[in-house]
Amino acid sequence: MLRRSSRILHNLHKMDRVVCRGRVSGCVTPPSSKSYAQRALAAALLAEGRSVLRNIDFCDDTLSAITCIEALGAKVERTAADVVTIDGGLKPASEVLHVGESGLATRLFTPIAALCSHPITIEGRGTLLHRPMTMMIEPLRALGVDVRDGGGYLPIEVCGPMCRDYVEVDGSVSSQFITGLLMALPCKESDTVIRVSGATSRPYLDMTISTAEQFGVEIEHNNYEEFFVRGSQRYRAVDIAIEGDWSGAASLMVAGAIAGEVTVKNISMLSRQADVAITTALVRAGAEVISDDVGVTVRQRPLRAFEFDATNSPDLFPVLAALAAACEGESIIYGTHRLEHKESNRAEAIRAEYAKLGVEVELDGDMMRIRGGRVRGGREVETYGDHRMAMSLALTALRADEPITVCGAECVAKSYPDFFEMLDKIRVE
Repeated sequence: MLRRSSRILHNLHKMDRVVCRGRVSGCVTPPSSKSYAQRALAAALLAEGRSVLRNIDFCDDTLSAITCIEALGAKVERTAADVVTIDGGLKPASEVLHVGESGLATRLFTPIAALCSHPITIEGRGTLLHRPMTMMIEPLRALGVDVRDGGGYLPIEVCGPMCRDYVEVDGSVSSQFITGLLMALPCKESDTVIRVSGATSRPYLDMTISTAEQFGVEIEHNNYEEFFVRGSQRYRAVDIAIEGDWSGAASLMVAGAIAGEVTVKNISMLSRQADVAITTALVRAGAEVISDDVGVTVRQRPLRAFEFDATNSPDLFPVLAALAAACEGESIIYGTHRLEHKESNRAEAIRAEYAKLGVEVELDGDMMRIRGGRVRGGREVETYGDHRMAMSLALTALRADEPITVCGAECVAKSYPDFFEMLDKIRVE
């Protein structure tokens, strides 16, 4: 069994970080994509034989996914600092899946657990207990699964197997449950049609389809509105490397845009990850963005207000707020309806915490208006247990007239345990 290190579990201990004004310069490598890692871990669980996953980063969410696949029967061994081997096979060894605070792990492994013919309970902790899971319940029941839920929240008990061949899913809140179905349903004996209304975050569905394809499974769709999943497919074991994380890269790039120059390595502009869209926002804001064989370099230039639609990349909202706060004029970011059920209500969290720093944020329907300019430091700001809020506020502190204390900074362990260390590494003054 893979054990969690004390370093990665530091989020159990309250940690505040003081971030001072300063400039940045350097070459950095973000962690690997936890979104790809969790999908690959699920596929490796369902595969026959031994898979090898390289360049894997052991953030809290990835560790939660490993805990889940071990509970569902996989044998996992860490064979190097960033390599795991997985002997697959869906043979549950526990009646409980502990998903930590990972929304993706919850919605990914619940349908996989529903392949099994005995009850399995999905349990979480922290902010995840307040995030709705209603989008899973009726579709699973429509597929023949016995579901017991806690009023639309965790814990949830499922008892399969899934035995029906058509299901309708509301994709307007999150694409993560659709990802779970797409990963699980190829293992069902018969074919399945999924009808999706209001699919959001389509790049994440592309990531799911691509990952399944790497493991030998085919998924077809018609404009993301109808998915056809052939039954009785077999995942095959693979040896693959997990690509760099564009969500983590986005924070580093914004640091370069507002406070100097940063080159981010081990990422591809051709990635299917939704957050590759940060480069579009940076160019619109006036930053210099250069892609070459080394990586992607972002340099500070006079920044101007910009407009950007983050509906399909909602995880970018916090770092876009940091970028907008550094721009002259009023920036507009669309898609705030995607933010209510994240680790925090991110729209309200951004408005409240940036107000403490003298940055005006207005919520107007599905828009967020941010008036950039001077950042007032000498304040304590709250993260709400949200890793992306912590990173956003730390970036903004680079421009503040006095130091800013980021309270609850330990939450970055969810996706980027070494974020503050990396920020210190590239600081030049």
